[in-house]
Amino acid sequence: MVWQMLIKSFQQNQNICKKVNMVLFIRRFRDKSSSFMRHYQFIFILMFFFTLMLSCSMAAQSWDFIKEKDGIKIYTCKEAGKSLKFYKGVTDINAPAEKIFALMEDVNNTDWWDENLTQIKVLLYEKYKRAQYYLVYDLPWPVTDRDLCVDVTITIDPVTDERKITAVSLPGVIPERNDMVRIKDYRQTWTIIPVDKEMTHVVLEGFVDPAGSIPDWISNMLIIDSPYKAISGVKERMEKK
Repeated sequence: MVWQMLIKSFQQNQNICKKVNMVLFIRRFRDKSSSFMRHYQFIFILMFFFTLMLSCSMAAQSWDFIKEKDGIKIYTCKEAGKSLKFYKGVTDINAPAEKIFALMEDVNNTDWWDENLTQIKVLLYEKYKRAQYYLVYDLPWPVTDRDLCVDVTITIDPVTDERKITAVSLPGVIPERNDMVRIKDYRQTWTIIPVDKEMTHVVLEGFVDPAGSIPDWISNMLIIDSPYKAISGVKERMEKK
């Protein structure tokens, strides 16, 4: 009888211990969940304020409308601490986005590029991914010719089908020449946005420091034509009947 009472008491104590452990486990789980939620909310708030600050920064560098010609709008803007201007060209082209992208991505089809380019050497090419070029610009006397190495990357949004072709200056690939001035600060991005099957919105943004002895005010004056000529070349090819 005593043994039975002891066994019964032991079983009751075990059940009590299980219940206590279960309560402690639930409390620990709730504490961890609460801590995780607080951590997640903190990260979300940081991301929100970072996005807000970035948006305000971009808005502060507003684009100034310069001109419109042949349906191509040209803008410029200045970045804090720089005297040279950024440029932007915007237009709509009556052609599918895939066709425009194929023209820009084709390393063997560069006759629509800048007419001052006298040498285009392909250093690397990965289809639909990246490319590297060496470029030589023949400039009118008395301005010294320029050369430039660029690294090009391609991104394609699988949802919107928006395509970006971004080029930046690439140092240390080709030795500098004594008879030329090397362009070392160059950035340019083509953005190709499908509007519908036969219409595409195209944006070209960029910045270039020609280096050498060219005054900034002359560079800022000449840079207006750069996006117009580039976009015009693409538009003429795509809309040619």
